[in-house]
Amino acid sequence: MWRYVLKRLAQAVPTVVGVVLITFVLFNVVGGSPAAMVLGQNAGARSLEEFDAARGYNKPLFFGRWTATRALEAVDFSDAPPSVRAQWGAGESGPLRLADGEALRIPFAFPLPEGETWRLTIEGRGTGFPRHGNKSGRFSTVWKKVFHGVENPEFRAEGGAVEIERVRLARGTRHVLDSQLVHYAGRLLRLDFGTSTSLNQPVGNLLRAGIGPSLALTVPILIVELAVSLALALLCAYRRGSWLDRGLVAVCVALMSVNYLVWIVIGQFVFAYKLGWFPVWGFESWRHLLLPAGIGVATGLGVNVRFYRTVLLEEMHHDYVKTAFAKGLGPGRVLFKHVLKNALGPVITNVALALPFLYTGSVLLESFFGIPGLGYLSLNAIHSSDVDVVRAVVLVGALLFTAANILADVALAWVDPRVQLS
Repeated sequence: MWRYVLKRLAQAVPTVVGVVLITFVLFNVVGGSPAAMVLGQNAGARSLEEFDAARGYNKPLFFGRWTATRALEAVDFSDAPPSVRAQWGAGESGPLRLADGEALRIPFAFPLPEGETWRLTIEGRGTGFPRHGNKSGRFSTVWKKVFHGVENPEFRAEGGAVEIERVRLARGTRHVLDSQLVHYAGRLLRLDFGTSTSLNQPVGNLLRAGIGPSLALTVPILIVELAVSLALALLCAYRRGSWLDRGLVAVCVALMSVNYLVWIVIGQFVFAYKLGWFPVWGFESWRHLLLPAGIGVATGLGVNVRFYRTVLLEEMHHDYVKTAFAKGLGPGRVLFKHVLKNALGPVITNVALALPFLYTGSVLLESFFGIPGLGYLSLNAIHSSDVDVVRAVVLVGALLFTAANILADVALAWVDPRVQLS
């Protein structure tokens, strides 16, 4: 068995790498600028640059020797807005023109930090481009200057007029693989999930603090829901077609049809506020978990009972069940020892796929009842655009989902001799 587990873990390595890449793309590429989301669109360029530098967002995405910087936004004078043209002292339209001997005034957003390498690239045309340009004369010319932050690069027209079409500034990286992806993977290998921007705490500490309250809520929900669902499903399968079976199915459909929030509002208003049986908010004792756990069990019964009922009905029509009843075995022994045992495969798979959600917690229940678990933490992180927290919860949940699939395979082989691990 252990050999199989190790083999499956080795096979899961590409999946884990894929999960890491997907989370990286979702939060670093598709999600836009984390600095702008946290600090706001009106934040200064220096604040945004410092935020990116502290979290590795100022590097190239995958690889590269140079990367963009907020110290000087790249500008193309063919379509630059009036506000940008005014910063450069350009006219109302067309390229930026420099007379013979005139120097270009570069409007840096902030002084360039020392110890960094920079590359200023200017593209245009004219006889006044400096001699070290790639081309000169009537054709397009590219002028590049590599310098350090303490220097002040100067572009001056020499021996003629110059028309500048594009200007861009790039910051040099330490090496070609000094990128956001490598930085992110290196942090994960050190189990460093970053720092929460809203709480200013390491994300790892927040995850460890939230896992206890989440498991205190979700584990009882899973256990009670599984036991009650299987008992009701066995009863429905045994009494198929009776009024009891039809009534339970109707109740299951009703539970599935009513929105999750309705049960939370009814539970809080009726049982907590009006009757005073349960606390409405907090996580001080086990009594604070009774109402949210009960709501969690009630809302999940509909789906689970119908699923397990379908699985058990397939087993009830097999010949071994009829043989067991013909031998005089009681309904309880036949249902639990034979029917349920042979139907454990789908049950284990369903439970295994639910295990990762024990970690991530219940967002609605924790939020409405003030339980400081990972669901509550995730919702607050989404509201405050706390990228590192959301990314860590998503990543760990995805990795646990992969581990749950391996656990389901091993558990199936353990309970069913017909399944062979190979």
